[in-house]
Amino acid sequence: MIAKIGHGANMTGALSYNQLKVDKENGQVLDTQKIIETPDGSYTVAQLYRSFEPYLIANKRTEKPVLHISLNPDPGDKVTDENFRQIAKDYMERMGYGEQPYIVFKHTDIERTHIHIVSTNVDRYGVKIPDAFEKLRSMDACRALEQKYNLIPATEKQRTGNERVFRPVDYRAGDIKSQIASVVRYLPKHYQYASFGAYNALLSLFNITAEEVKGELHGQPKNGLVYFALNAQGEKASNPFKASRFGKHAGLEELQKHFVQAKEQMKKDPTRAILKNTVEATMHITTGEADFKKQLVEQGINTVVRRTDEGRIYGITFIDHESRTVWNGSALDKNLAANVFNDLWKGQAVEQRNDADRTVLPTNTGKGMADEKEETHELFDFLHKEQPDYATDDVGLINGLGGLLPEAQGEDYEEQAFANRMKKKRTRKRPGRQR
Repeated sequence: MIAKIGHGANMTGALSYNQLKVDKENGQVLDTQKIIETPDGSYTVAQLYRSFEPYLIANKRTEKPVLHISLNPDPGDKVTDENFRQIAKDYMERMGYGEQPYIVFKHTDIERTHIHIVSTNVDRYGVKIPDAFEKLRSMDACRALEQKYNLIPATEKQRTGNERVFRPVDYRAGDIKSQIASVVRYLPKHYQYASFGAYNALLSLFNITAEEVKGELHGQPKNGLVYFALNAQGEKASNPFKASRFGKHAGLEELQKHFVQAKEQMKKDPTRAILKNTVEATMHITTGEADFKKQLVEQGINTVVRRTDEGRIYGITFIDHESRTVWNGSALDKNLAANVFNDLWKGQAVEQRNDADRTVLPTNTGKGMADEKEETHELFDFLHKEQPDYATDDVGLINGLGGLLPEAQGEDYEEQAFANRMKKKRTRKRPGRQR
């Protein structure tokens, strides 16, 4: 079972999201605790809100008092309504919310039946209930409930909490090639992405971007990739590095094979449904782009936004680090396509967008292309071009996540690069000496 925990400021939004499923007969209210009952057992958002209102009024200083949790058993589990009720009750007690008012909604709009719990994380005196180590405690609770209710355990692929991460590239630290290599050689082994745009979205978290090149060399057509380091603003901060310098898995041919394989695997991946529901729910409990991104980061999901020079959103990608999958918004659902978020956020002030975590890919087209479209360069476009003087802001981090990838298998790229340089020095002939 997989749990996703969201904290927000919009109780009405959280209730509306779930009640809409009920109104469309894609869900039902499965259970309630400390909720005002109605004579006929039906509910409205306004009526449900009244049960939480005393807690929200008493709230002293908690910015996000709304608790929105989804519990997702494996698709192979056959969970009865009574089991769902008991699972929800046990989970809330284990997480410290057992005495809180809450509503359990069952969603049936997708093949994976699951439940959502709407509650508040402040008690009746307005004091926030402690949530230290929430993610780890939630994972422990899920493992215990899997055993108690004989559920299929979540796979090891989804247990990434204690893994170490390769650091994002710092273009000022030197040996950029080795820094890039420590990322691009291993991403295909650990993440699934079905397009070049999705691949670049993932690379951007490590301050790297890839660009396709094509042209002719000695009369033969050539296609390939080059990689750049990025600065904190998402601007190129290095000369290009040919993909061949990082091994075959970093090259265009192997990447295209990876895209095909990933596309087939992701069609059957139950993660899609969980991620779709998580993103939709987060849209309803957050107040804007920065809050939306921050909320998803706390649930192990990065959001990468592409904008035209005029500021219009033309691409949005979600990176789920628990399942290690990368999804364009439109691939999750038509209601999560780029134009939907453009309309949702276009009224925001520019400075609010600038405060969002740095996950915006640079774009040179300004044409509003689809998510998968990337600029293609001629083979020699990058040669002999003067590099700009980039700003020296701190390198962007991976947005609050504690770990993404397993550490490379004992490889130290800085040491390896040093050894290679020393080897070259030893083999260089001194002028004027004869052997």
